[in-house]
Amino acid sequence: MNRDPQKNQKVISILLIALFFFMLLGLNDRLSEYFHLSSQRDAIATEVYALQNTEIALRTQIAYASSDNAVEDWARGDAHMALPGDVVIVPISPSVKSSVILKTPTPVPSSAQNWQIWKNFLFGGK
Repeated sequence: MNRDPQKNQKVISILLIALFFFMLLGLNDRLSEYFHLSSQRDAIATEVYALQNTEIALRTQIAYASSDNAVEDWARGDAHMALPGDVVIVPISPSVKSSVILKTPTPVPSSAQNWQIWKNFLFGGK
C-alpha cells in the first residue's frame, strides 16, 4: 500500500479547486440576490419617504381645517359674511351700458373671374 505522494497532492489539489469553484458560484448567487434586494430596499425607502411627506401634508390640512382660521376664511370668502364692525363694500355694476361699440370691419372677398385670377397670377398685377 505504498501510495505516491505526488498523486495524492494532485487529487487533493483538484478537489480543492472544485470546492473553491462551487464556493465562488454560491458567492455569485448570493451577491446577485444581495444587489437585487438592495435595489428593492432603496425603491421602498423612496416610496416610504414620499408617503411620509404626503402624511405630513394631510395632517397639516386637517389641522387647518379644524381651526378657527379656516372657519373665518370660509365665512368671509365663500359665505360672504362679515363680523360686527366690518365695513362691507359691495361693488355695483353700471346700470347704463356703454353706447360706444367698437367693431372691426370684416373684409369682403372680391369676386373675380377665373381668367382674371390666372392673368394676375401669370402676369402680375392687382
